[in-house]
Amino acid sequence: MRAGDVMNQVLSDTLLDLAAGVAVAAAVEAGHSIRSGLLEALTISTKDPTGDVVTDLDFLAEEIILRHIRHAFPEHGILAEESGVLDNADDAWCWVIDPLDGTNNIAIGLPVCTVGIALCHNGTPILGVVHEPIADRTWTAIRGRGAHGPNGPLWHPTHRPAAAPVLAWLQGYPVTRADSTARALRLTLESASRRLIQLWSPLLCWVMLSNGDIDGFVGYRAGLIDLPAGALLARESGMHITDFHGTPLDERLELPAGEVDFIAASSETIPDLTLLVKSAAEVTVTGLPG
Repeated sequence: MRAGDVMNQVLSDTLLDLAAGVAVAAAVEAGHSIRSGLLEALTISTKDPTGDVVTDLDFLAEEIILRHIRHAFPEHGILAEESGVLDNADDAWCWVIDPLDGTNNIAIGLPVCTVGIALCHNGTPILGVVHEPIADRTWTAIRGRGAHGPNGPLWHPTHRPAAAPVLAWLQGYPVTRADSTARALRLTLESASRRLIQLWSPLLCWVMLSNGDIDGFVGYRAGLIDLPAGALLARESGMHITDFHGTPLDERLELPAGEVDFIAASSETIPDLTLLVKSAAEVTVTGLPG
C-alpha cells in the first residue's frame, strides 16, 4: 500500500471511530430520554392520512441526536425522520436518523421501540447504530469491520434447525389494508412459518435477525429511513439482503428517500425464502373487506 493510501485509510478509520462514538452517545442519550418519557403522559398527534403518528418523545429524541451530530460534524448533511432533509456544505456525507422507531407501539402503551442512526458516504451506509431504550442495549456496525452487540461480535449467527422458520414481516405505512400483494405475502409467509412477527419497529427486527433470534425478514414497500442502519447491521453479521427477485439489494441511499421491497436471511435460508415470496404472486385472498 502506498504512503498516500495508508494515510487516507488512517484518516478514514479515525473519522469512522469518531463518528461511531458520536452516534452511540447520541443514541444512548436519546434512548434514556425516551425511557424516562414513557413514565409521563404522552402528547400524540397524527402525521398523515396513513395513520402514522408522532409523539413529543420523537421530537425530543431527534433534537438530542441532531445536537450531537451538528456539534461533531457541522458540515455533514442529515436526513431525519421528523425534520426531513437538512442540507449542509458537504453533501458526500449524510446522517440518517430515526429517533424513535416504534412510535405506534408506544402510542398504544406497548414499550417496543428503538433508536436508529446511520452515516452514509456518497449514499453508501458505512456506520449503523441501533439502541433499544427499554433494555438499554446498543448494536453497532461499521462497513468492513463487522457488527457488535451487547455481548460482543455478531457473525454468522447459528442457524436454528426447526420444522418451520421464524420470520419478521414489515409493510410500509402507505400500504392499505386492501392491498392484494400485502395480503398474499402475509398469508404465504404465515402459512409457511412457525411464527410471523410484526413488531412495528423494523430496526428491532434487523437486530433480531443479526442476533440469530429469527430466521428471516421480509419487507414490502418499506420506508428507507431505518434501512441503512438495520441493513448494515445485518450485512456485517453475515446476512444476505435481496429484492423480491433474488437480486442483491442496492443499499445506496438516494434522496428523496422512497420505498423498497427486501428479503433478508442467512445464506442457507434466503433461497427458500425467496421462492416462498415469489410463490405469493400465485395467491389470491378473497372474502375480506376491501
